[in-house]
Amino acid sequence: MALQLYFVRHGQTDFSRQNRFCGSIDPPLTELGRRMAEAIGEAYGGLPWTAIYRSPRQRTLQTVAPLAERAGLTPIVEEGLAEISYGAWEGMTKQEAKAKDPEAFAWYSADTTSRAAPGGGETAFDVAARALPVLERIKTKHTDGKVLIVSHKATLRILACALLGMDVRQFRDRIAQPVGAFSRFDFLASGPQLAMHADVSHLPPDLREAEGT
Repeated sequence: MALQLYFVRHGQTDFSRQNRFCGSIDPPLTELGRRMAEAIGEAYGGLPWTAIYRSPRQRTLQTVAPLAERAGLTPIVEEGLAEISYGAWEGMTKQEAKAKDPEAFAWYSADTTSRAAPGGGETAFDVAARALPVLERIKTKHTDGKVLIVSHKATLRILACALLGMDVRQFRDRIAQPVGAFSRFDFLASGPQLAMHADVSHLPPDLREAEGT
């Protein structure tokens, strides 16, 4: 059996619900987010998982906890799987960031892949530089079986671009990753093949169109 690598984005937080910049800050799941986590555990907890890897943020731990308990596994924390940092704009909406520093926001908005938010923000290339080595270590350690990565919107989209051979600059425009959604890559002799993308069929109908991004 080839390696099957699953991606899942964490469940809803107040910041994802309000579409706020949320990278290095660490909000918990909302009540809807916790329901998403339970649905994920029920749908996927019985699969024969080889390993689970997650980012250091509590929203990923809370999302995967029901699944991990059913699977009898302890998720492995990887700093490289953290979300892209938005620096001084953490916790703000786009409108608030624009009002605070219109010049900086206009500069950033002209190229949100190669340019970082002020105050220590990251570019997509920064994220790729830390997340891709994690992916390579996982592929080396686990040559077959089912492995789960629990991470964040931008980080998972960047990893998907890399596996698909796409320019990382396209990650915002070409790759979707809703809260609580699963994707899967199968690693064949010919290379990684996208077998499932942004699937939310495991979520109850009222959670599949949860408010926010």
